[in-house]
Amino acid sequence: MPDRRQNPRDKVIFGGVAEIGERGARRDCVVRNISETGAHIEFSNVIKLPKEQMLLTIARKGRSFLAKIVWWRDNFVGVAFSSETRSAPVSDLAERLRKSEKKKRQLQRRINELLGDG
Repeated sequence: MPDRRQNPRDKVIFGGVAEIGERGARRDCVVRNISETGAHIEFSNVIKLPKEQMLLTIARKGRSFLAKIVWWRDNFVGVAFSSETRSAPVSDLAERLRKSEKKKRQLQRRINELLGDG
């Protein structure tokens, strides 16, 4: 089957958030592959999608994309990005994770001291 995409897609596993519908319902998703002009995303279960478009935010890229739904099958969706993009807030998840890991190491050292292992 010939590939009809304009740009080749890179295989990735990025976390994403899709804002669906007029009321801005948000659903977590996984971006499975991406190019400059579109992406293949997966939801954890079958969802109802709008026929027009959704806003896809990918924190790892620090961007949001206005995405037109090209196809969907069960919980897998193919989207084409509009030329209009928005900046997404940079996720503080990485910073929170670093702080959590540091606190974990401190607590582990303290436990070792109390047990006489350190």
